[in-house]
Amino acid sequence: MTKGRLEAFSDGVIAIIITIMVLEMKVPHGDGLGALRPLLPVFLSYVLSFLYVGIYWNNHHHLLHASTVVTGAMLWANLHLLFWLSLFPFTTGWMGENHFTVVPTALYGVVLLMAAIAYYLLQQAIIRAQGKDSILREAIGRDWKGKMSPVLYIVAIIASIWSSWIAQAIFLTAALIWLIPDRRIEKRLTV
Repeated sequence: MTKGRLEAFSDGVIAIIITIMVLEMKVPHGDGLGALRPLLPVFLSYVLSFLYVGIYWNNHHHLLHASTVVTGAMLWANLHLLFWLSLFPFTTGWMGENHFTVVPTALYGVVLLMAAIAYYLLQQAIIRAQGKDSILREAIGRDWKGKMSPVLYIVAIIASIWSSWIAQAIFLTAALIWLIPDRRIEKRLTV
């Protein structure tokens, strides 16, 4: 399998994930701005998840761009990542519909944690396939973002027991850390 085919499949799945998330937002009954107020939690959870899916899509592109071959391990690691990303619409909807209560917020955190682990495993599969002179391994270096994110998700899952709003703030902080463009791979590929 070529890298282009793997990327095209993944792009298609990610596009479907975003489509499902937006279709879960129901049109309000009423024509005034007040009719939108009950939908605010649903919209906010959608925005957060859209941000996360966009971050994964962007970074996934960079991972595959740094790859020269596609192995069976990479295919399975990629499917593992797509599985956890495919749960975003469910947890996003549940969390928004229930106004960020404890259990939906904690489950959202678990899905974020598992997606981060799956991304790490895909990263490692690509590095193994590239060998000891892997462009990706060199580019990610110490990978402080990759190490910090799971810690933040675990803290948020635990914090959701006391305050789902603190958990949401931690989720947003983790997303903002990744939102700042990471040019390490791009720099390595253009050198």
